[in-house]
Amino acid sequence: MKVIKRDGSTVNFDRAKIAGAIRKANEAVEEEDRVNEEQIEDVVSSIAQKHKTRLLVEDIQDMVEEKLMSFGKFELAKAYIIYRYERALVRKANTTDESILSLIRNDNKDVMEENSNKNARVASTQRDLIAGEVSKDLTRRILLPEYISKAHDEGVLHFHDADYFLQPIFNCCLVNIGDMLDNGTVMNGKLIETPKSFQVACTIMTQIIASVASSQYGGQSVNVAHLGKYLRVSQAKFRKMCDDEFGDSLSEEAKEKIVAMRLKDELKAGVQTIQYQINTLMTTNGQSPFVTLFLYLDENDPYIEENADIIEEILRQRYEGIKNEVGVYVTPAFPKLVYVLDENNCLKGGKYDYLTRLAVKCSAKRMYPDYISAKKMRENYEGNVFSPMGCRSFLAPWKDENGNYKFEGRFNQGVVSINLPQIGILAHGDEEVFWKLFDERLQLCFEALMCRHNALKNVVSDVSPVHWQYGALARLEKGEKIEKLLYGGYSSISLGYIGLYEVTKLMKGVPQTDPVGEEFALRVMNHMREACDRWKKETNIGFALYGTPAESLCYRFARIDLERFGSIPDITDKGYYTNSYHVDVREPIDAFSKFRFESQFQKISSGGAISYVEIPNLRHNLTALEDVVKFIYENIQYAEFNTKSDYCQVCGFDGEIIINDDNEWECPCCHNKDQRKMNVTRRTCGYLGENFWNVGKTKEIKARVLHL
Repeated sequence: MKVIKRDGSTVNFDRAKIAGAIRKANEAVEEEDRVNEEQIEDVVSSIAQKHKTRLLVEDIQDMVEEKLMSFGKFELAKAYIIYRYERALVRKANTTDESILSLIRNDNKDVMEENSNKNARVASTQRDLIAGEVSKDLTRRILLPEYISKAHDEGVLHFHDADYFLQPIFNCCLVNIGDMLDNGTVMNGKLIETPKSFQVACTIMTQIIASVASSQYGGQSVNVAHLGKYLRVSQAKFRKMCDDEFGDSLSEEAKEKIVAMRLKDELKAGVQTIQYQINTLMTTNGQSPFVTLFLYLDENDPYIEENADIIEEILRQRYEGIKNEVGVYVTPAFPKLVYVLDENNCLKGGKYDYLTRLAVKCSAKRMYPDYISAKKMRENYEGNVFSPMGCRSFLAPWKDENGNYKFEGRFNQGVVSINLPQIGILAHGDEEVFWKLFDERLQLCFEALMCRHNALKNVVSDVSPVHWQYGALARLEKGEKIEKLLYGGYSSISLGYIGLYEVTKLMKGVPQTDPVGEEFALRVMNHMREACDRWKKETNIGFALYGTPAESLCYRFARIDLERFGSIPDITDKGYYTNSYHVDVREPIDAFSKFRFESQFQKISSGGAISYVEIPNLRHNLTALEDVVKFIYENIQYAEFNTKSDYCQVCGFDGEIIINDDNEWECPCCHNKDQRKMNVTRRTCGYLGENFWNVGKTKEIKARVLHL
């Protein structure tokens, strides 16, 4: 007989442990209230004779109490209950001491490596991580229902961002930068009026970005199209200055040249302000603001020409890079760039094709921008084109009281993700068992998401004035609750998922690219989407299905299942699960087929989806890259590129990365060993799939390669 412990692990039935617990309770009561050894054996035997395959530890304890009371030993039963309660308190005791001390010692690898954008050795970041450990502990022990905490610990689901759940803050958003620039805002109690020039507008925008980032835990996105009008304001200002200074002494042609030169300098300086401010500002959580710039040329925009110039300068400066501490141009992590492909720039002879060619050139060298197809997005979102939030999640279409679509100024309440492969493992190929267990776990996810939602219901606007009072998301009164913004689909709340590939292999024996697997995978996806739609209808809350690049979660779920179920070929033995709906990295599929295949899943996963392909030697494959970009426009909503070519982001070296004497990848130019800052071809075994940390995260596998 097996016993399932509270942490989900399974152990052999142990008679001695039951007897020992009863003896401890015996010691707490008077002689006449105790049971003798024969009665203790009777209690233990009655449980052993149940002949069940598996028993919960709580069920065993209930049986002990019932048996003691059948002996008339009520005081002893009471003592045993107290003993159980005391043990429960011990289990719920503070567990942060060692995790916090290990952070200070710089050897808490799980926490330090969870977010590659944070330098966990810096004091400000450590302060945020220490606070996060306290929040996670209180969340697990007190704030969440015990069954949700248990489900998280067992890898049934993942309650995202528990390190911030203690605070009255939310996930990610689309900043209403147009309202804040056009109507003014307030930061740190100081009035910020409408800017009178492009460069000032850029400075204010970066100040807003930093302020917003400090009062939420997810990413944010900003549409740079709102800067176009301020570039025209600067142009008018320079023209007036020219007229005032030179009068009729200069020809109109000469004045236009002067205005153009000054405007070009202002454009360059303003974009440089954005790039350097974002990369040098430090938010309260010890990192640069997690921000995405949305680059979209809308034909209905009266400032489209100015915005074309702004986008060109942003791409040009990103291509150039930013100098690091030793003066070498490197690729900055932020801002992330999302470039929109439309009829005017999709490389079919459009007016702005030159920008797309620059974007492709930039992608080849700096990995950004990502690409959105306006054509496919309009098909999926009622004719609208809008930015993903900083965390790559998408909002659903929503109309204001005047019937106008609104996306900027909206946000995501939080995320809970479901472990699909674990359901497949437990179902053993039985679909009836699978769908029953799937529904049970979806219900758990719903209840966990409602914990996220309920935690925000009593939040008042004062907790983050820049968000709720001064325009980033709303202009509420002081002391006003944000609750009304949590309903009606104004904000979203997201169900994430990991491992569609693995669950399909477990249930059908084939990947989702096989026709049999594809049919099953689509049923799984639609089932999750239908659950979100049903919850939305029942609660009036904007539930959304969210396919996200949650890389660390791919490893966490796989690690938990490996420990619990052992090594399962092509499932737990890989050390990772495939992210969301993505085709497994080892599947023999070309870039075009992969995008075409995955596009059907993006439409279902409308709360967030991105697909990627790896293209060897990006910088030497510009023509091929342009072909893929053309294909993206016609076939898939949101995509990005990775590369297999060697490249060191620290010094720009693009030769062969070596393996040093310590069995680590190392740049022969600058001796960088940080794998997050290198793209390396996996030469040791020829493996060209997805990088991952092995289960033990041993130093020898620091290169994150399958067989090294």
